[in-house]
Amino acid sequence: MTKKIKSINPYTGDPIKTYETHTTQEVSSILKTADQTFSSWSTTPINERAELMSRAGEVLLENKKEYAEMITAEMGKPITQSIAEIEKCAWVCEFYAVNAAQFLADAMIETEASESFISYDPLGCILAVMPWNYPFWQVFRFAAPSLMAGNVAVLKHASNVIGSALLITDVFKKAGFPEGCFQNLLVGHEEIEDLLEDDIIKAATLTGSEKAGVSIAATSGKNLKKTVLELGGNNACVVWKDANLDKHIETMVKARMQNTGQSCIAAKRFIVVEEIYEEFLEKFTEQVNALKIGDPQDKETDISVMAREDLAREVKKQITESIDQGAKVLLGNTQNKTYYEPTILVDVKPGMPAFDEEVFGPVAAIIKAKNETESLELAANSRFGLGTMLFTENIEKAKKSISKIEDGAFFINEMVKSDPRLPFGGTKASGYGRELSKDGIMEFVNAKTVYISK
Repeated sequence: MTKKIKSINPYTGDPIKTYETHTTQEVSSILKTADQTFSSWSTTPINERAELMSRAGEVLLENKKEYAEMITAEMGKPITQSIAEIEKCAWVCEFYAVNAAQFLADAMIETEASESFISYDPLGCILAVMPWNYPFWQVFRFAAPSLMAGNVAVLKHASNVIGSALLITDVFKKAGFPEGCFQNLLVGHEEIEDLLEDDIIKAATLTGSEKAGVSIAATSGKNLKKTVLELGGNNACVVWKDANLDKHIETMVKARMQNTGQSCIAAKRFIVVEEIYEEFLEKFTEQVNALKIGDPQDKETDISVMAREDLAREVKKQITESIDQGAKVLLGNTQNKTYYEPTILVDVKPGMPAFDEEVFGPVAAIIKAKNETESLELAANSRFGLGTMLFTENIEKAKKSISKIEDGAFFINEMVKSDPRLPFGGTKASGYGRELSKDGIMEFVNAKTVYISK
């Protein structure tokens, strides 16, 4: 029995389109097509795969206006940021088109054998469960390395960005990939467990909530299938007394407010040493006030609505609870349906939702630290472990602090961001495994030992 999925524009409230979920028979057919395609795709020479992946990047750039407009219509991202997202997807396609052969080359190992080496074989059909906040990028940073490794993929995308999901399939079709290399599954979350129990699915990757990650990890573990999980975080932005605020304050605001604050790697907790605290507040507030709020399709808009009204209500709940526990509103905190006013909270302390939880919206929690030592202790005081950023002019001292933070990333004088050339992923409640770089392509391959003796 199929269900209806209705896509709503979060800015206008108007319906975009209604989709029907796949039937059980259709899902079975999609998986069988993927399995059949894997037999030939896995043996396709890597230079041929690279030509197709490079072409996928070209298709993205040729159609970036159409694709970006779909992102903005479905989840409210300001259009300039949507265009940048498509351009980044093209970059990751080209990166793996150029580098995959080198990454996957046999690793020769000297042993007593006449020849011994490690070969890297694809696993098969990989299930990707992806979120709405970066509807193209989250998919392509998985798809580009996985397809280049010789795997095939099926995507279960978030229900509010089905239009984006279908356009992603269109990218691979236009680029000339064989049918079955990349397919969409229009199914509900309740059907993911059945997918993971199907023998055709060999592994899974999820970017999403901690709750969803725990569920997928449990089912995958029961079926002895590998997973890569990216489960968000509440990244700290640490500001020491010698930080160059005039140079970096715009970056700090962008680190929190980009994508209307709906980013797993956003700076959610600003931990500022007391010597520079008041100056930081003044400059940060000034920059937030300068953000242009409005129609996400307007190229001048910096920040717009959240993707759904229930998401905005959840942020309101977290902030209200924090205020009840002693936090104070310095700026903003008005919610109207999907709109959430850019907000600055001060007097935030451990134990408050604004400190302990992931606040997925345009809210900056400001925490005063007595000194540099306490600032790092506060930064490390988190269940999550996705990324930390530190602003200071003393680079050598900052580098000595890297090992004091368990996160998957540590950025000095820059916002945490993903880059195809560098591994991306977290620790603790932020998940495990890595995407991007060589590490990302190695997640879904079989490192096979080959030993030849005469």
